[in-house]
Amino acid sequence: MILTGEPSGDFHAGHLVKKIRQSKNNIYFSGIGGPHLKNQNVDLFYDIANLSAMGITEVLAQLGQIKKAFDLFKKKLRVNKPDLIILVDYPGFNLKAARFAKEHCQIKILYYITPKVWAWKKSRLKKIKTYVDHAALILPFEERIFKKAGISSTYVGNPLVDEYPENISKPFFGTSCLSAKKTDYLIISLLPGSRASEIKNLLKIMIKAAVIIHQTHNLQVKRKKICFIISQASLIHEKNIKAILKKYSFDQIFEIYDGPVKNILLKSDLVIAASGTVTLEAALCCVPTILIYKMSVISYWIAKLFVKLKYAGLANLIVNGQVMPELLQNNATPEKISQKALYMIDHLSCFQDKLQMVRKLLGNKGASKRTAGIAMHMIQKIIQ
Repeated sequence: MILTGEPSGDFHAGHLVKKIRQSKNNIYFSGIGGPHLKNQNVDLFYDIANLSAMGITEVLAQLGQIKKAFDLFKKKLRVNKPDLIILVDYPGFNLKAARFAKEHCQIKILYYITPKVWAWKKSRLKKIKTYVDHAALILPFEERIFKKAGISSTYVGNPLVDEYPENISKPFFGTSCLSAKKTDYLIISLLPGSRASEIKNLLKIMIKAAVIIHQTHNLQVKRKKICFIISQASLIHEKNIKAILKKYSFDQIFEIYDGPVKNILLKSDLVIAASGTVTLEAALCCVPTILIYKMSVISYWIAKLFVKLKYAGLANLIVNGQVMPELLQNNATPEKISQKALYMIDHLSCFQDKLQMVRKLLGNKGASKRTAGIAMHMIQKIIQ
C-alpha cells in the first residue's frame, strides 16, 4: 500500500512504484494518490484531489475529507492487509496512518520523503522512530538529524535530480510565447502553486507584479519583449485563473500553460514561484527565481511560533545562503516582487551562477531506484 496526499508526492510515488515493478512485476499496489499512481495501475481507494491544503486554517476546512480518507484506509487494512506500507510525504495524515497500521496490524512501514522535522514539529522524530521501520531521506542535511535520533534511515538522494539532468534539452511546444526563440522574448513564469488556497492568495499578487514589471520594462528602449506564462497545476481549473486575469487590462501579455512545469522552467529566464518543491526544480534548471508565499494571518503566526528556519526555500536551505530571494507574507507585495524582478533581469547570469551549487550538494541521480531497492529488501524479509 502506498499513501500520499499532494501532487508532488503523487509524482514521486508514481516513479517509485514503476521502479519497484521493474524489480518484481507481480506486486499488487493499492493506495491514496492521484494521476501518477493511477498511471502505474495502483488500485486507488481515495483520490488526492480533495486533500491538498497547506496552513492550519486551510487544513481545518478539509477535515471532513481527511476523515473520509482515513476511514477508507482503515477499512482497506481490514479487508486486504498489505505486506508493506510506503508513506510518501503528507506527514499529518501519514504519521497517523503509520501509528494505526503498526498498533493494529503490525505492518512494516517505509517512509519516503519524510516530514520536514528540520523546519518544525521535531516531536515527529519520536513518532517516526516508534512507528516507521525505515526512512528514505532526500535531503543531505536530514541524514545527521535522523542518525542522531536513532532512526533507521538511508540518504537515497533527491528524486528531482533524475528529472533534471545537467544537459537536459530545451523543449519545443505550441503556445506562442513558449515556442518562440529564446532571443525573441524575455520569458517570466508565474508558478502560484498546486492548491486552490495558493491560487487565491498568490496569483493576484503575481499578476499585479507582472503588470508593473511589463510597464516599467517597456519604458526602457532596446529591451526584449516580455511574456508571462502562468502555470496551471493539474488540480486547478483554467476558468479559475481566467476569472482572475479578466480583472486586468493587460491580460493579453499572459499565457496559461497546463503541461508539465518542467517545460515552463526550461524555457524561463526568470521565475516567480510559490514556496515549495517547484523552487528546487527551478534551482536544478538554474533559473533565477523569486520565492514568495502568503497564507492566512492565523496560519502565519502559528507557523512563526514553531518554524525556526533561516530560510523558507529548499535551495537556500541546502546551500545555507539566499541563492533565491524570498518575499514572504507582508513582504509578498506586487511592488516588492516587481522591484526585485527588475533588478534580477539585469543580473540573470549572476543568479544563475549561484544556483550551480544546489546540484553539486544534492548528489547523483537514482533516488527512486535506491528507494525501490530498500522496499524490495523489506518485502523479501517479510515473506521469508
